[in-house]
Amino acid sequence: MAATGDDAAAMDSISRAPAAHLTALNTTASASGPTEGPEDAAESLTAASRRPGTNSDGGVETAEEAVEPAEPDINELCTDMFEKMAIFLQGELTATCEDYRLLENMNKLTSLKYMEMKDISINISRNLQDLNNKYASLQPYLDQINQIEEQVSSLEQAAYKLDAYSKKLEARFKKLEKR
Repeated sequence: MAATGDDAAAMDSISRAPAAHLTALNTTASASGPTEGPEDAAESLTAASRRPGTNSDGGVETAEEAVEPAEPDINELCTDMFEKMAIFLQGELTATCEDYRLLENMNKLTSLKYMEMKDISINISRNLQDLNNKYASLQPYLDQINQIEEQVSSLEQAAYKLDAYSKKLEARFKKLEKR
């Protein structure tokens, strides 16, 4: 269970100022005998807190007034804040630099892709030009084929007419033969 009120303040002042108590103990201990180790000093501290005070009340123990903890040094706080801001800003700048590097790499890759596409389109354009030249060189032959096709069509029509006429003649000849 946590201490509250005056008990908490007293415990807080004791935990924040152990050096003052140890100094007081060392002066008391040096007057009474040889220097003690840290374990003996802690025991002396508890023994000194149990000794009656030098006041006129006799057997009444005295207590120190609870002292508020000293405010942290503003320079230390500022230095700490600036160090932490520097770390934060360094991280932000590092992230931004990484983003720009990524963007630069993406731009380089995109540029390479566009160069490849440019080369492909140049090849396609060259091949198309070659095909157009070949088509132009074949155009006279294609015109001759078209003329031959027209002549074949007219010959076919003439053959159909001739066939029809020969069938009529055959029918007349058979008619005359029967008579």
